[in-house]
Amino acid sequence: MESRFSRQLKKGVLEMVVLGLICKEPTYGYELLTQMDKQSNGLLLLKEGTLYPILYRLEDDGLITAQWQTSEGRTAPRKVYTATDKGFIVLQEQHNTWKQFTTCIDQFCEEEQS
Repeated sequence: MESRFSRQLKKGVLEMVVLGLICKEPTYGYELLTQMDKQSNGLLLLKEGTLYPILYRLEDDGLITAQWQTSEGRTAPRKVYTATDKGFIVLQEQHNTWKQFTTCIDQFCEEEQS
C-alpha cells in the first residue's frame, strides 16, 4: 500500500510531469499514461480519473491545447494535446523551482545522515 507521503509527493509534481511529456511531443491521454508508467518504472502509474483533470487544468491555464484527430486505420477520434508557448515557459519555471526545492531537501537529508 502506498504511503500518504508518497501520494502527496506525486500529487505535487504530476502537472509538471504531464506538461513535460506534452512539451516533448504532442500526445494523447492513453499514451501519456503509458509513458508515465514506463519512464517511472511503475512509480507514476495513474488512472484516467487522475490524468484528465490535470489535462483540463493545463488547458484552462493556456499551457496546452487539445484537438480531436483521427489517425489512419482508426475510426474513433482521439484528443491530442500540444504544448503552447506559455506551456514551454511555465515548464522551465517549474523545473527551476523543482531543482531549488530538491537541492534544499537534499541538504536536510544529508544533515540527518551525518
